[in-house]
Amino acid sequence: RCPVWLEFRRVLFRSKIFEALRKDHDVQRDLMDTLLNTSGKSEQRVLAFSQLKDALERHALAEERYFYAPLMKSDKMVDPSRHAISEHHEIDEMIEKLEATDMSSSAWLTHMKSLQHLVLHHLDDEEQQFFQMAGKVLNEAQKDKLATSYRQEMREQQSA
Repeated sequence: RCPVWLEFRRVLFRSKIFEALRKDHDVQRDLMDTLLNTSGKSEQRVLAFSQLKDALERHALAEERYFYAPLMKSDKMVDPSRHAISEHHEIDEMIEKLEATDMSSSAWLTHMKSLQHLVLHHLDDEEQQFFQMAGKVLNEAQKDKLATSYRQEMREQQSA
């Protein structure tokens, strides 16, 4: 193969950490939309909830390891990183509440709407504010390396 073509492909398919995270955020948004358009304890709701729970858990773990932890080395990123991690815990608690509630009850839908509110708030904070602050702290090589590590962690968790 032509070395220029290989370099072009490498650059084209290389993704910074922000793009990797946004891609997963979009999956989470889609799954929540799907869930809110289901009813009762339908097969579609059960499957979508299982997928959302898995996506949120894998994403939070990989994000905390390969995004927040490295950023906390910068003094100005410690508090925003801690805040974001605390939001992950709030999301975990809401998932537990959903698991303890009958899917066919109106309470489940109320909890699901609360989860959606928490998740969308978190994603919007990250994408509108946190990513910009992190972009000033991380250099290009770090952004590439974190994206690679993040994606690898996500693949490993998926296959586990």
